[in-house]
Amino acid sequence: MLAVQALSFIAEEPQSLNRFLDTSGISAAQIRSAAAEPGFLAGVLEYMLSDETLLRAFADRAAVDPAELARAASALGGAWKRDLP
Repeated sequence: MLAVQALSFIAEEPQSLNRFLDTSGISAAQIRSAAAEPGFLAGVLEYMLSDETLLRAFADRAAVDPAELARAASALGGAWKRDLP
């Protein structure tokens, strides 16, 4: 649930969403189906953990300890690996 909240937080701001899409290599149209994959959600958390400003803003809004995101990413099994054509 924390990863879904983080993804929603990123999607609220067009600049943050564009940066996430550029970094992840996923298109906006693919997010909904990718969000069903635990590895993708772990990747969302890893992305957030890589940007301290984004991490702190989300943690403040969600009222969670930033370290909780690292634990959640680990519990989800690590980074998402896209299928490449």
